[in-house]
Amino acid sequence: MMDVRTGSHEIDILTIRLSGRLDALEATELRQLFNDHLQDGQVNLAIDLSELEFLDSAGLAALVKGMKDARAAGGDLRLVWPRSADAKRILELTSFDKVFTFATSMDDLLAQW
Repeated sequence: MMDVRTGSHEIDILTIRLSGRLDALEATELRQLFNDHLQDGQVNLAIDLSELEFLDSAGLAALVKGMKDARAAGGDLRLVWPRSADAKRILELTSFDKVFTFATSMDDLLAQW
């Protein structure tokens, strides 16, 4: 005889919306924000980049560090695609689209969890 048990689980997901520029000036603040939330036990981070206009290497590094730290804590960091063609191109040229989980909207991103 087979024993079947079912259950449901809610996943706590922190959503963060970024707009404007994610460059060397803002990357330090973003790293600290990720670190603070991860230390508080919020290990699933959904980052909305849809309003991001510019992204440089320091911004990319902050996103990678956040993802690595979230995954090390048993969670993940996932992204909403920026609408800016320039910001999106940077993510594609650096192959971030192969490293991160992306969606076109926050609703779609949350539904993937």
